[in-house]
Amino acid sequence: MLPSEWSADALLDEVLVAPRRAFPTWAGTQVIEGPGWLQIITPSVRRGGLNQVLQSELDEHEADARIDATIAQYRALDLHFRWDVPPDPRPPDLARRLEQRGLAATEVVGMARATQPELDDPPGDITVVEVDAATIDVFARVMAEGWGVDVTPFEPLHRALLDDPARRQTMVLASCAGEPAGIAASVTLERSVYLLGGVVLPQWRGRGVYRALVATRLRHAAARGRSLVTVHALASSSAPLLARLGFVELVRFTSHR
Repeated sequence: MLPSEWSADALLDEVLVAPRRAFPTWAGTQVIEGPGWLQIITPSVRRGGLNQVLQSELDEHEADARIDATIAQYRALDLHFRWDVPPDPRPPDLARRLEQRGLAATEVVGMARATQPELDDPPGDITVVEVDAATIDVFARVMAEGWGVDVTPFEPLHRALLDDPARRQTMVLASCAGEPAGIAASVTLERSVYLLGGVVLPQWRGRGVYRALVATRLRHAAARGRSLVTVHALASSSAPLLARLGFVELVRFTSHR
């Protein structure tokens, strides 16, 4: 279900292009950009995001040198990174060139949904709250456990996000039967809200926690005057779940790491 006021071209742009600017404005992140190029490097976060080539429109004859130099940047800093390849890449064989250098492709589904109608309320034993100073440590612990990463590099980032007066990013924490069960986040963009980071701890899966995390972020988006939410979902895991919650597939692309 998509909002009727959005054209097909506008929806595709909002799913593919707008999320490129969803990363947090943080002192620890270096942004490298130019014509057809957008890249972020965060040396303090070795795993778990904030190291990514978000846009790479390259001349066919110069592509190999730029690819090699970029990969060398990340590897010199011992950073896990990903490289997004859109449906119509430049050069056309960009994915093949990345794979030749040992980067494996993951299929990503660009999806969108109207914020209305809302999803049903979760079961009574599930609660979802917006994270604040009192719950940020629990949020961080659940995130680290759910994604299998070291929480230490993220602690200053999470607190900076809470203190940011612009507060583009919203973090939410779900509990089930009184126990922390999952986390998620969303970023308020100019025309839409972009969902990211949703994870439920294994012992709480299958009880409606993921649905509750999505429902809460849909309500937050509507409260911010946004009629559209978008997400980049893994084809092998979250995309089927989101499809059952009313999200519509608009495009597929690959992310290489």
